[in-house]
Amino acid sequence: MSLVGINGDLVNHLFNFPESFEKLTFPSQEHESNENKGVLSIPVDILDTPKEYIFYMDVPGLSKSDIQVMVEDENTLVIRSGGKRKREDGEEEGCKYLRLERRAPKKLLRKFRLPENANVSAITAKCENGVLTVVVEKLPPPPKSKTVEVAIS
Repeated sequence: MSLVGINGDLVNHLFNFPESFEKLTFPSQEHESNENKGVLSIPVDILDTPKEYIFYMDVPGLSKSDIQVMVEDENTLVIRSGGKRKREDGEEEGCKYLRLERRAPKKLLRKFRLPENANVSAITAKCENGVLTVVVEKLPPPPKSKTVEVAIS
């Protein structure tokens, strides 16, 4: 089993996600569709707290106006960006770059199937210092059923 498969199984187990979650979260290069060619997958850290799921993604050089966060198909969190990082131009005429090592990001796309206890109406996102943080609140747990013993007369 590949390292990706191990990570996918671990995440699925920790979050109780269905097996299809791995296909959305850990797409393989061989299944890349024409629609997603040239699209980079955003690396992500997912924190499971008692009250919410928190997604952390590095998006260097992108502003909040370059990023879209939405929910599709009722439970799929989609994060995308078609924004391009601007290169700093020389202030004086005749300035030119001697080296260009920082690649401007292409389109970014990441999809996550949210678990059943995710409150899709209560999702917030902020972008600060090149890190996008998306917080998905959890729904309160369903009330536990009570067992009531009835005395027989």
